[in-house]
Amino acid sequence: MFSKRKKEEGVVALFERPTGLIRAAQAVRGRSWTEFDCFTPYPIHGLDHAMDLPRSKIPWVTFCFGLIGCFAGFGFQYWTSVIDWPIIIGGKPMNSWPAFIPITFECTILFGGLATVAALFFVCRIPNLKAKVLDPELTNHRFAIFVSKHQKGFEVTEVKKMFAELGAYDVKVVE
Repeated sequence: MFSKRKKEEGVVALFERPTGLIRAAQAVRGRSWTEFDCFTPYPIHGLDHAMDLPRSKIPWVTFCFGLIGCFAGFGFQYWTSVIDWPIIIGGKPMNSWPAFIPITFECTILFGGLATVAALFFVCRIPNLKAKVLDPELTNHRFAIFVSKHQKGFEVTEVKKMFAELGAYDVKVVE
């Protein structure tokens, strides 16, 4: 079901400010390394561009399933009111579409939300329960970049020196 990941070995650098993390991500991309990840306590504008990440396909999943939910909600109400059980209520026409809008909206949100959660679990493999904690400060107030050693041109001493020059306050080797 899930592919086995390589053991997480490499170098992690900790930064106190997001600007240092962005510079480090640009430097890592400048060396043509692709197996690296950044960890932040909150979203940072421009980090995805610095990491050269492609645009996520999750919004398309949400949009498509929201559209399916919209048509399913409206279609079910139309089928029930006009085709299956036509009853004139209060002199309204059978296809009283303004009355169908609240349920149509709710079905759109329901289908889109459930599809997004399913995509995060199955496509993005979130949450990753087997991931190793690189540093306990990461989720509080620190920023980090992890570079895997399983790539061409990787030397631990050179990477540690590069991160120290970029302003990392702590550089650790993860084995």
